[in-house]
Amino acid sequence: MALQSALKKFGIDAYLIMLLGVVVLASILPARGPFAEFVGQAAYYAVALLFFVYGAKLKSEAVIAGFSNWPLQLSILGLTYMVFPVIALALAFAGRSFITEELAIGLIYIGILPSTVQSSIAFTALARGNVAASVCAAAVSNLLGVILTPVLATLILQTGDGGLNLAAVLNIFIQIVLPFGLGQLCRPLIGEWINRHKLISLTVDRGSILLIVYAAFSAGMVAGVWTQVGLPQLAAIMVLVCVMLAVVLALSAWFSRAVGFQDADGKSMIFCGSTKSLASGVPIANILFAGGPLSLIILPLMLYHQLQLIICAIIAQRLAGASKTSLGNGGTIKERP
Repeated sequence: MALQSALKKFGIDAYLIMLLGVVVLASILPARGPFAEFVGQAAYYAVALLFFVYGAKLKSEAVIAGFSNWPLQLSILGLTYMVFPVIALALAFAGRSFITEELAIGLIYIGILPSTVQSSIAFTALARGNVAASVCAAAVSNLLGVILTPVLATLILQTGDGGLNLAAVLNIFIQIVLPFGLGQLCRPLIGEWINRHKLISLTVDRGSILLIVYAAFSAGMVAGVWTQVGLPQLAAIMVLVCVMLAVVLALSAWFSRAVGFQDADGKSMIFCGSTKSLASGVPIANILFAGGPLSLIILPLMLYHQLQLIICAIIAQRLAGASKTSLGNGGTIKERP
């Protein structure tokens, strides 16, 4: 307890230490072979459990309100599929003298991907944001993404056939929509019990993020993507993805304030609008760039994905702390149901 209190004085949370510890663990002992398959399956079912818990926790009225919140939903989609590609194109153009063509394509590819599903919602929940709106936004973003990403790739990168990936749609339904729907059906039986035992949802939230981070970092280490480019180019692409994340986070926060979104809605926009899906990005890239230098093209995405997990986890934790402080001081910030 004394150590935890001392860490909090410096703005350090135990969860952030665990997050960094997972990164170090993946760097030293990455998941390989059968263990990597086990970690991948564990992460998959942890995500399904996460959405079951969300479904059981959230009132049906909140879910309906999330889908009907068109200003927020359209703003997130606009940021994901209109503003983000422009930012990616601008950065690829700015860095053309420092990175290879494959890395530039990879940078643009980030911009046309859908948002993450599990991470964006977990971060929103951790930050005490509008979870219902994030569930809706992430689901819609990914369902549209299986169409829009190939189409945008065809228009911008002149590759791909713009086809619909029915397998991706089915996977989203099985892993996300089905558990969430089952949770909604079970809400009358277990909803109040889960809401009373907040440690359950907190463990699922944070545990799923830690598993995702470990799996992502392990995959990068095992694939050896960090050794396929020289240090100057690796440094250049790292700077570019850092700038990309910083710009989109700043834009999403500024826009949410400019249009007058509520605090919880603003958090939903920040995390759904700034994150990009590695889970959707890699399978789609396998189709779009078949026969090409795939490992180099997805390298910027892997860097961005891992960076967003760390930075967004820190931001979510800080926002959660700010919400608690405001509530403790008699503020009016309210956690969404």
